[in-house]
Amino acid sequence: MEMTAQARPATAAAANPVSIEFRDICKTFRRGREEVLALDGIRLEVREKEFVAIVGPSGCGKTTLMRMAAGLEFPTSGSVLVQGQPVRGPSPQRAVVFQQFALFPWKTVEENIAFGLRCTGVAASRRRDVVARYIELMGLQGHESAYPQQLSGGMQQRVAIARSYALDPQVLLMDEPFGALDAQTRVVMQEELIRLCRANPRTVLFITHSVEEAVYLADRVVVLGRRPGRIREVLDIASVRREHQWEGYEHIEEVMDLESFVKLRTRIWRLLREQHVEKELDD
Repeated sequence: MEMTAQARPATAAAANPVSIEFRDICKTFRRGREEVLALDGIRLEVREKEFVAIVGPSGCGKTTLMRMAAGLEFPTSGSVLVQGQPVRGPSPQRAVVFQQFALFPWKTVEENIAFGLRCTGVAASRRRDVVARYIELMGLQGHESAYPQQLSGGMQQRVAIARSYALDPQVLLMDEPFGALDAQTRVVMQEELIRLCRANPRTVLFITHSVEEAVYLADRVVVLGRRPGRIREVLDIASVRREHQWEGYEHIEEVMDLESFVKLRTRIWRLLREQHVEKELDD
């Protein structure tokens, strides 16, 4: 069930080519006259169509890693590769979904989903087909002409995810995408994301503070230590999911009651608690 950061996961994705690679990533930020080491020696491979979640204490560099994969930030040393090519900036092949929905308030649901397609020169007839497909996949029928302010938070995030998927990206980068939602809506969106990933698999790098969310969604969970962020452990969730047939359960609460789920969740919580205790001792 447990593995080191350098070990290969015992998952179907292990046979797939590497999609995202972090090579010896270090990142420092300047705070006044002081340099702060945020990430130190991160080595991680995410394979094609693998769903990897990253958890860790606040300030450990989770979002910074995702932003590096997106081309929005760059390491101080080391390199980030996607599909074997160094990341030098943003790309439509790396779609990003943020915690805040980042929709255009003056555009309708259809127009928001079609925005990236329009920017990349996709023909109008093709745009209509793609938008219609993702409106159906995300359960947005009947809301095509609605504006974001007319939608609930969960519906807005469905639009944001549909907009990202519509670009047919190689990689989907998600930074706390459900963090702003109420508990019930968050559960629904987790189940919707699982359904979407099964219907249309993508390489996913998912940042979250929720241990339960990470274990439920991911093939692997990466646990980062407190600043400077280093990989403490990588847990293989996919093999446990297959062995205990989590897919046979319809709802997240049923999976969360399983002993296999509880053991994984407890292991991650203990790792996070150890770091909290270590910080208190250092202070």
